[in-house]
This record gives sequence, structure tokens and C-alpha cells, in this order.
Amino acid sequence: MTSIVRALALCLLLGGCALVPAAAPPAATGAAAPEVAPILMTPEAVDSQSWARPREARVTHVDLDLAIDFPGHSLSGTAVLSVLAAPGATQVVLDTLDLTILGVTDAAGRALDWTLGEADGAKGAPLTVTLAGATRVAVAYRTSDQALALQWLPPEMTAGKVKPYLYSQGQPTLNRSWIPTQDSPGVRQTWTARIVAPADLSVVMSGEKLTPTGKPAGPGRRAFRFRMIHPTAPYLIALAAGDIAFQPLGARTGVYTEPSMMAPAAYELADTEKMVEAAETLYGPYPWGRFDVLVLPPAFPYGGMENTTLTFLTPTFITGDRANVSLVAHELSHSWSGNLVTNATWDDIWLNEGFTTYVENRLMEAMYGPERAAIEADLSWDALQRAIATRSPEEVTLFGADTAVAYIKGEAFLRTLEHAVGRARWDGWLRGYFARHAFQPQTTTGFLDDLRTHLIGGDAALEARLQLDEWIYQPTLPSGAWHQASPALLAVDAARAAFLAGGPASAIPGKTWTTQEWKRFLDGLPRKLTNGQMADLDGAFALSASTNAYIRGGWLQLVVANHYEPGLASLEAFLGSNGRGLFLMPLYSGLLKETPWGPPLARRYFEQSRSGYHPALAARISRGFEAAEGK
Repeated sequence: MTSIVRALALCLLLGGCALVPAAAPPAATGAAAPEVAPILMTPEAVDSQSWARPREARVTHVDLDLAIDFPGHSLSGTAVLSVLAAPGATQVVLDTLDLTILGVTDAAGRALDWTLGEADGAKGAPLTVTLAGATRVAVAYRTSDQALALQWLPPEMTAGKVKPYLYSQGQPTLNRSWIPTQDSPGVRQTWTARIVAPADLSVVMSGEKLTPTGKPAGPGRRAFRFRMIHPTAPYLIALAAGDIAFQPLGARTGVYTEPSMMAPAAYELADTEKMVEAAETLYGPYPWGRFDVLVLPPAFPYGGMENTTLTFLTPTFITGDRANVSLVAHELSHSWSGNLVTNATWDDIWLNEGFTTYVENRLMEAMYGPERAAIEADLSWDALQRAIATRSPEEVTLFGADTAVAYIKGEAFLRTLEHAVGRARWDGWLRGYFARHAFQPQTTTGFLDDLRTHLIGGDAALEARLQLDEWIYQPTLPSGAWHQASPALLAVDAARAAFLAGGPASAIPGKTWTTQEWKRFLDGLPRKLTNGQMADLDGAFALSASTNAYIRGGWLQLVVANHYEPGLASLEAFLGSNGRGLFLMPLYSGLLKETPWGPPLARRYFEQSRSGYHPALAARISRGFEAAEGK
């Protein structure tokens, strides 16, 4: 290549030249994304959880051509990777996890030398390819039937119970178990995909759907094509296949789910289009085209996953009263914080989850009023206080934080900043922040630099009052942390106090409470109650039979803590009917602590139910057993 072209390639690789499309920040987040997104060159942007060396050679585009094998529980085909190499670079290093590599060639089909290194646990193994001048690398491969990102559900574990189901869950580093690429959030990539599936199934992905009904691809097979034209963090590439129907919710929103789940899902999601519009008034144009959601079978291990254009949701949020649509607000908020501006490494996850939890609450206020937002903010504050009380101090820092702390302490930090400078000034900075860093990775250091430049502006007194370094790097809470109690939840506290003082459960106004008020009540109860108190609560409100997973999950924690035998049938059924870690982990952990009564029950319930859990969640629960048994 000419020296000019070589210089341009180096600039694009390093993300530090004026020629990089994103170097001049767009005026609004709706501005066009760069074809090649910059990477960060600062020391803290090096991702220790990836084998990749993107400063030498990095993946800018992934072109997948894969076939789904349901009987074999595997995907097979090719990933063609566009590689941008620095001058003098001779190799590209990719992330893999339990992949069988069948061969590597250049775009002309010429074999390239490659080596697969030694695996290192969940980090997987590095795939090193000698480029020999190639700018496109084709990797032929097959996934393991134990791929951690993929869950294969037999028909009986779906709502329809007739057809099998497949879905992926890539965050944080599991997509390397089905895509050989540089699986690091700081290495943004565009992508296309052709997915071949049985003809009686539909395929959806987290990108633009180019063939809505698929095209014939051999006997009994259909091929579906997708694309994502905006550089995206690779953990956001997502796939699902099954008996999947679609219903529009608005001009650019809709819901995918199994046909038998469509009516309740669409009812619960009725406000989705309005929610997108409300978010735009706060933070600028929605940057991804469509915001559709996929309501998955109960085995999905998370509340939601913010895959671009197609959020994945647990069915446990469907309670018939739209009380839990804050989950939808959270995943939508990721369209700005996380998907648009992405943490460069997982040590910076608070930039993703803390920001999103704050934005979620602002969106709930815009949609449903300040009282609803105050209730949910107060519950988040409760969770932060519990984290501080039960974790070691180093676990309550923001940088490198435990994921749960990243959500709740990050939200409290940003709410405190808003209170300190005023909402109008804060909103101006936040909207500008999303615009300045659109389609780029970000670090905590970069966040602080932007805040000091564009919000604080050299005001030493304000900087001292904001306690920035204390919030991020120090344990517990700074003295200036701001919180406002919810009057509605204070009333719940009073009802709980009256019950604990000997009042009857029938005097509790629980039949009019929202999910959030019930959560405050149950979480605030002592872990040890009398059998009479347990029976009184269950008799008055049928908590063991609740169809609201949030309420029932909180109640079952008390069932476990109190060895409440009448609730065990409900516990067993609950553990066997959903796979959401938010509910399952506290219940299994609680059983393991209640020795000698609990561990045998935990083991029995797990063995009965583990086939319905996502592989990563099942592995996490298994580690809990090993820790409890001293292995």
C-alpha cells in the first residue's frame, strides 16, 4: 500500500488521528457511526480478559455463515473477519472458547498458518493467525455441544412444547464460544450473518433482519440474513431460533416470542414505543433504528440483555399489571449507556450498568411520574446499604466492582452529581457526553476527564464537593452521597413494624401494593420469623402461590431461612420453572447455609432442575456447592 494509505490505516487502528471519523464528535447521538470505530490506547484500556492484541491487528467486521444443528447442539460454518493491521504486524490474535478450528484461509482460499494456544479457563484459548498480507481471514469451525454462550432447549422446556429452541447469551466474555473474534468490549465491530436453520423454525438476531421469512437452503432448511452497520461491542451479537412469532408495538418497536406467549407479552409491553420517545427527549435520537424485544423461555438466566435492536427479556417480568416494565426501561437505556458508549474493559462495567440504572430511573419518572421513580430509587438505595453491610470494603468500590455494586453505587453516584449541580446543567452534560463518545469505548479515566472538562470546568470548590475519587476508588459511601426516602415505602415500613409488633397480617394493605412495595416489605423482614407469623402472611396473601416471580422469590427466601415446611412445594416448583439467576442464586445460597437441613434439599432441587438452567448459571451454582463443601 502507499504511504498515505498506510498512514490512514495506522490512524484508524490507533484511533488517534484527525482522519478517524469519530474524532470529531457528532452533534447528537443520532449522527452516523464511523465505518471503523477507534480503540483506546491508554494503559487502563488493555483488556486482561481477552487474548487479543488490537493495537497490533484488530477485527473491524465479522461475516458469519453458520448452520444450526439441533440434534448435535452445535453451530458450524465460517467466520470471515476483516482485519486492520498496524504497519509491520504479521499476526492477528483472536479469542476462542472450546471451538474446534477446522482451518483458516485468506479471502482467496489460500491456507494461512494458525495455532491454537493453551486454554485458560473461561478466558478460553488464543487463536493466532499469520496474516501473510491478508486483510480478510476466514475461520472454519464448529462449536462445542457445551458452548457456554448457547442454551439448547428441548421442546418440553418451551411454552409451546412442540419445537426446540436455541438462544445465545454473550455478556461478558462468552461469545468467543460461538464466534472466533476479538471478544473485548473495546474492540467494536460491524457484522453480517447468514444462519441456516430447520425450515419450521424462525431465526432472529440483534441486527437488521434482511430476510424476514428466510429463504430455502436445501431440503427442510431455511437461511436467514442479518446485518449490523454500526460498530458494536462483540458481546452484543446475539442469536435465537425457535417457534418465534412477531407482533408490532409501534412504528419501530415490536415483540418476538412464542405464539402462546404473545398476548400476555404484548399487553405488558404496550408502552414500549412511548418509552423510546421519552428516552429520546432526555438523551437524543435513538441510534439503532429499531427497538424490538424477544421474550424468551423461562430458562433465560438474566432479567434482560440489551442486545442491539433486539433486547432479550425474561418472561418473569410478565405479571399482568405492567409493574415491572422498569426492566424494559433499563434495557432501552443501554441503547445510550453501554451500547452507544461502551466500557472499554469489564473493570469499567459501572460505566455501563451504573449509568444505565440512573437513566432507567429518569425514564421511569418521565413515563410514570416522580412517585414511581422515587420508590424504585429508594429500593436501589436499600440494595446498596445491604451490599455495604455484607461485603468487604474493597468490593464496594466502583472501579473493578462486583457487577451488583456497579449498578447501585454507580446510580447513587450519578444521582448525587445531578443533585449537586442541578438537573438542567447535569442533563446538558449527560446528553453531550453520549454525543461526544458515541460508538466509542470509554474508561473511568476518560469519564473523569470529560466530567472535569465539560461539567466542572476548573471549579475547584465544586470538584471538592463532588468527591469524585472517593466515589470511584474508595470503599463504602462518601459523606456527600444524596438520597431521598420514598413516602410510599415509609408507609410500607410502618405496616411491617406493626406486623412485627404483633398485629395481624390481615391489617397489612398488601392487596393494593405494587411489586415494589412488596419487595420493600419482604426484604425488610427479619430473616427469622415464627411459624405463626409465616403462616399468617401466607394465609392472608397466598404468597407461596404468587404468580409474581419478584414477590414469590422474596417470600421463598424467608421460607428457606425459617425452614417453613408448608412452603417447600412452592420452592421446589419455583426452582424448576424458571432459570433467572436473580431469583435462583439467593435461594440456593440460602439453602446451603441452613445446615444440616438445607444442603440435601439444595442438591435434590438442583439435580432435578439443572437441565433447565443456562450452562453458565448451572456452573455458578455448582461452584457454590463446591465452596460450601470445602472443595
